[in-house]
Amino acid sequence: QVQLAESGGGLVQAGGSLRLTCAASGGTFSSYGMGWFRQAPGKEREFVAAMNWSGGLTYYADSVKGRFTISRDNAKATAYLQMNSLKPEDTAVYYCAATTTRTFVVKVTTNEYEYWGQGTQVTVSS
Repeated sequence: QVQLAESGGGLVQAGGSLRLTCAASGGTFSSYGMGWFRQAPGKEREFVAAMNWSGGLTYYADSVKGRFTISRDNAKATAYLQMNSLKPEDTAVYYCAATTTRTFVVKVTTNEYEYWGQGTQVTVSS
């Protein structure tokens, strides 16, 4: 059973930065595709960024492209989301997700991921 735990959220002013961490346990992290999603109050959970199992492919939502970077450290079984130039509209609960299906494509929908963390709140003040 794969377990994911996010951390690193908090309150930041617009223009600031945060780095979210997703620590994985169970299974073989290096074979997982990883994704980050977010959910704002009253809205559906939406895709933010993802990386395939090899780390060779990444994909970003247009709203975060150029500001956010997804990465992974297989030795630490950890994925990261570096968020720069944060905007108030980035305020949401951020979730990391893992898929154990090894493909050479990046998965961008919630139903393609089997495992989810509990989420971490990110609040960006104007």
